[in-house]
Amino acid sequence: VPKGLASGLISLTLISIGPLGIPRSLSFNVGTAGAKVFSGPALEEFGYTVKQFRNHQGKWLLVGSPWSGYNQDRKGDIYKCEIRGSSSGCQRLNLQNSVSMSTVKNINVNMSLGLTLTHTATEDKFMTCGPLWAQKCGSQYYYPGICAEVNPLFNPLSSFSPALQTCGGPMDIAIIVDGSNSIYPWPPIVAFLKKLLENLDIGPDNTQVSVIIQYGVEPVVEFHLNAYKTKDSIIAAAANILQREGLETNTFRAIEFARCNAFLPGNGARPGASKVMVVVTDGESHDKNLRDDVIRKCESEKITRFGIAVLGYYIRNDIDTKNLIAEIKSIASTPTDRYFFNVSAEEALLEIAGSLGDRIFNIEGTGKGGDFQMEMSQVGFSAHQTKKQNMIMLGAVGAYGWSGTVVHYTTQKSDIFPKTAFERILEDRNHSSLLVYIINGKGQPTVIDSQRGDQIGSYYGSVLCPLDVDKDGVSDLLLVGAPMFMNEQQKEIGKVHLLSFTKGILSVQGFLKGPSPVENARFGMSVSAVPDLNMDGYSDVVVGAPLEDNNKGVIYVFNGDKKRLRTQYSQKILGSKLDPALQYFGRSMDASSDLNDDTIPDVSVGAYGMVVQLWSRGMAVVTARATFNPDTVSILSKTCRVSGRLVSCFNTSVCFSATFRPKIPVGPVAIRFNLTLDAELQSSRVTSRGQFRNSERVLQKDIRVSTREVCETLEVFVQVKKDNMKRFDADLLNEVCLCFLLCQALLNYCIPFSKDCGSDDVCLSDLLLKLKKGEMIPSSSRMLVSFKDKRLSFTVSVTNKKENAYNTQVTATYSKNLFFASISPPSDGTEVKCTSTKESLTLSCQVGYPALRQNQEVTFGINFDFNLNQLQTEADVSFEALSDSTEANPSDNQASISVPVHYDSEISLSREANLNFYVVDMDNEAKTAVNTFNDIGPEFKFSLKVSTGNFPVSLAYLTVSLPSATARGNPLLYVTGVKTEPAGEVSCEVTSLVNPLKISEKPYTASFSKENLMGTEDLNCKTAKCQPMKCVLKDMGIKSDFFVNVTTRIWNGTFAAVRIDRTFIYSSSFTCFKPGVKGEVPVGVIAGSVIGGLLLLALVIGLLWKVLYAFSLLLTYCCKTLFTADALSLSYQDQEVLPCHLLRLCASLPLPLCLFLCLSPSPPVWLLPEKVQAADAEH
Repeated sequence: VPKGLASGLISLTLISIGPLGIPRSLSFNVGTAGAKVFSGPALEEFGYTVKQFRNHQGKWLLVGSPWSGYNQDRKGDIYKCEIRGSSSGCQRLNLQNSVSMSTVKNINVNMSLGLTLTHTATEDKFMTCGPLWAQKCGSQYYYPGICAEVNPLFNPLSSFSPALQTCGGPMDIAIIVDGSNSIYPWPPIVAFLKKLLENLDIGPDNTQVSVIIQYGVEPVVEFHLNAYKTKDSIIAAAANILQREGLETNTFRAIEFARCNAFLPGNGARPGASKVMVVVTDGESHDKNLRDDVIRKCESEKITRFGIAVLGYYIRNDIDTKNLIAEIKSIASTPTDRYFFNVSAEEALLEIAGSLGDRIFNIEGTGKGGDFQMEMSQVGFSAHQTKKQNMIMLGAVGAYGWSGTVVHYTTQKSDIFPKTAFERILEDRNHSSLLVYIINGKGQPTVIDSQRGDQIGSYYGSVLCPLDVDKDGVSDLLLVGAPMFMNEQQKEIGKVHLLSFTKGILSVQGFLKGPSPVENARFGMSVSAVPDLNMDGYSDVVVGAPLEDNNKGVIYVFNGDKKRLRTQYSQKILGSKLDPALQYFGRSMDASSDLNDDTIPDVSVGAYGMVVQLWSRGMAVVTARATFNPDTVSILSKTCRVSGRLVSCFNTSVCFSATFRPKIPVGPVAIRFNLTLDAELQSSRVTSRGQFRNSERVLQKDIRVSTREVCETLEVFVQVKKDNMKRFDADLLNEVCLCFLLCQALLNYCIPFSKDCGSDDVCLSDLLLKLKKGEMIPSSSRMLVSFKDKRLSFTVSVTNKKENAYNTQVTATYSKNLFFASISPPSDGTEVKCTSTKESLTLSCQVGYPALRQNQEVTFGINFDFNLNQLQTEADVSFEALSDSTEANPSDNQASISVPVHYDSEISLSREANLNFYVVDMDNEAKTAVNTFNDIGPEFKFSLKVSTGNFPVSLAYLTVSLPSATARGNPLLYVTGVKTEPAGEVSCEVTSLVNPLKISEKPYTASFSKENLMGTEDLNCKTAKCQPMKCVLKDMGIKSDFFVNVTTRIWNGTFAAVRIDRTFIYSSSFTCFKPGVKGEVPVGVIAGSVIGGLLLLALVIGLLWKVLYAFSLLLTYCCKTLFTADALSLSYQDQEVLPCHLLRLCASLPLPLCLFLCLSPSPPVWLLPEKVQAADAEH
């Protein structure tokens, strides 16, 4: 069977568009028409949470408003919105003051009630939490969080706070203040005492304070613990304390005195109360020998000590504070960094009063001054109701210093997992994580597996949604939201990960495909499981992206399939299409219930200040099929006429039938569908292989579908294309979901092509490829390539010796110094079409489509042009003949050729000079004393220009031969300077050539000898002595110019001494170059290129002595004759005066014209006396 022929196909694609009048959309059955929108106070974050709820009164939406009371107390609350009826308003439940704990002082300001909202095990109840609810212990606040269940009548049941704290017990504090002379000034000490007392919870059952003992030499009690009962009275007493002064600082005697007296029951001390000392001093003690014993006794009596060193006196007197600090640290309890303070001056005491109060608070709250445990836990920040157990799992994000933990709550008890339960797995707090754990027989969690997000700050795990796809009671998937995942464009698009788990082991299954990557979306901010939206027996999922569409918000629907979830969404709903005022649509969702009694769950979506209720719709499952008549297409059999020409054709019948979900009929469904031929066109094909009667490859039809099958029959015409016989792979979908609002359906059907290859339907071809070089290609030498001659031609002959060769092609691959130019078509009219691909340097020619028949031969030409930007020494071309048939003898299907080439360098050489001839005056005498260049003779400058053509040259050499002396040694040219342009790319060796005699630097005496040059017409390197000047030219680019400028002097003395009639001085130059790797250029081509530039100079020096002598006699005679009174009136024919006229006119004319006048047998008509007169006047 020929390769690719047996299954050659033309595809027919069916795309369902939707019900009539509804634009094409993705698959959906969540309706947008008739959506009900409830409104609430946006500034109170109405819509932050939403839950569907039903009781005996009806069906409701519960809406969380965690900032209810905005601008006042922001306690938070819940709203109820009735589904039935036309009202879009909601009623506030006013739960904020009912959710409290009776045993503690409640602080429900800012508690954010409604931030968490969840169902309970009993469907007619729900639970809400205020995770920022606080309790007050003394003057300090804890934030353990609070939750409460609400009954079917929307009344709160008993509240619970699993992390509720027990406030600290009574505490007796003795403050010991140094009152010696060095404390100065005293008022800051008093201010410090007042502020410290303000931060303590003073009362008979809480904290008592004794001042207090002031000391210098001897300690003195200002007042005992039981002296005052209220905070105000103690502060007033402290304000009146005066400094007692003293010359010594007996700190340890004062501490011992306080230990023995301050905590006596008679002075107000209470059994079981914590004992605390605060010692404030500004100097080293004079009784340090008592320290160890006094501190040991304090330790044995569990007296907690705070030591405060005031460094003001030491700093003012430039005393080292090291010893003082060490002594006060020895007084303070350990660890000293918690119980030791130091300030630079008395005034700075006020700054640490608050910190000192916090440290004492730690002793009150925990009894040991350690880290927070559950005091700031915020239990209820998140919640999840388990299905199989009557248990609610509560998140406590602030537990254990914000490490977090989980609380398991039932009506009987609360289990708070210890810090060690998750400490190891969550030790790196920079990463978001989720974990799976089980509870052992002792009620403790054991971590089985964990997963980390792939981006810090993405909030991976902030949203979790378990999903039982096949509804067997066991969760199949876990959806993990990372709503702040940021892409490469720095957009918070968000991400939802799919994880499966088996026996608690998590496995990543990919992620859901949602928003476009070009805008913020926060996809995954909310994820809600749906029992079954499309009624296929599998659970589905709805995902919110509240920032998409410019913060308007979008939700996506994903359908379940067996035990997996399809990652491509089936429906996308834009909030802006529902209500232009919507913002952050999709921030919260619930789709757990059917609210309109049609057996399909409905979707409730929260937004900023709004909640939207969307109604799910029934749907139809439509089965489509297509048949063909005939069932194969023969491109050689043409029975249909289109636009006056015969083509192949076939008929197709497209049939539809429907079943409905739910089973209650909702049809027939009026749909619109597209039929597309060759829907997946390849990039190389510009038109379809088939078309309908409307001359298009796409046909749109309207049809009404019900349970009984209905069909449409259509005629398809086959167009001749080169790949008609190629295999066309397509998917066939047996069943298509068409919802009441119709989802997309795509089906591919294919019809094969038939072949004319005998009874076995197998095409066995035998292609023979022959190749002949063009006439311009030399057979034994390299081909010369130039800008004007760059064509490379081949004659290709393809012959098929056996059965039809369908889709015959000749392909060629060629080197990068070529590109395809054209073809020369066959003389017999056989069609040959060629296309080339520059990137892959390939050429494909379709020959005799659709088939090259048996014994058919096709000959055509293929023309390439040389790519002058890619210079190589050879041009390579490989040809191969191919077809879709099976080749019997592939060995003769290929041919290759390699053509050696070289390139015309196109270098040219030209010159310019400031003199073309020079006349030596006979009266000039040869100067032998030469002091300057002017003493040598006139200046003669010439410039050589080397120009490149269309090829770059990496290296070239220029040699200039300069006539320096005659054969007997008389000097001719003296080089005074050589300059090159560009200087960096042209360099000449002129060290011994330029000014070798150092003229102008030192005197030089020249000598000239008599020499007869009569008969020597040219002074060149054969008749005179020459000096070579060698130059190197580098990196010569395309169409560039390079210059060598030479300045010389002509030796006057030589021409005064020699005998000549006229002489030409010649200087020759020759150039060769090195092409490098760019390409090969023959030397013969170089010579041909520069031969026109060999002549540098033809300098004519006329030393016509005898002629000049006769010329002087004639001039004397003419002058006498012309200056007579009537000289100017002589006629033109006056032969006596005519030579003078000619001579005077020559004085004002160029030499060639003057010679022409003198040698002319008859003077021109314009040579009149008045012309001579004018010339004479001008001269």
